[in-house]
Amino acid sequence: MSILYLLHKPYRMLSQFTDRGVSPGETRATLADVIDVPGIYPAGRLDHDSEGLLLLSDDGELIHRITHPRHKLPKVYRVQVEGAPDDSALQALRDGVALKDGVTRLAKVRRLEASGLAERDPPLDPKRHPITTWLELTISEGRNRQVRRMTAHVGHPTLRLVRVAIGPWRLDDLAPGEWRREALHAPTPGQREKPRQARTLRRKPAPQGGKR
Repeated sequence: MSILYLLHKPYRMLSQFTDRGVSPGETRATLADVIDVPGIYPAGRLDHDSEGLLLLSDDGELIHRITHPRHKLPKVYRVQVEGAPDDSALQALRDGVALKDGVTRLAKVRRLEASGLAERDPPLDPKRHPITTWLELTISEGRNRQVRRMTAHVGHPTLRLVRVAIGPWRLDDLAPGEWRREALHAPTPGQREKPRQARTLRRKPAPQGGKR
């Protein structure tokens, strides 16, 4: 039996446990600020300025099954973009757009009346971004900053990006910095993991004034 940890990665936090910094003396928030389980590693990553579901485990084989492109686990994002994309822009995202590293695979895209998410801290400035639209995108690949590049390609840069699902695992009601654990029955090679929720543990975000 493997244990999988589901974490809501906050905005402006690295998807790793240490930070070498980008300039002398600078320290950025890391996973060590919010989850204190030894020996676990993230299955994939989210950018520093992205939020949402991050999966972690100490089971290397499980991490490999989650991240390997062969399994094509769908990833669902709620994305706030600049402006109001028309139907042709949404269809272009569905059909695939030509990025520098190739045409993206077919995607599922729909408009959302509301994100269903709490406001980000800090929030977007409505004076700088007076018109925005929430979309839900489902993709089955994981190129670097792919969703951001896709929406920029159709003329609507991403302002906020939150991953809400990876395969069968969902963010649900986890707040930023909270996590829970799930026990999994080990699947046969190539078989999709079937999560079974075990005793749930929650951890709150680190107090204000901690590492930044």
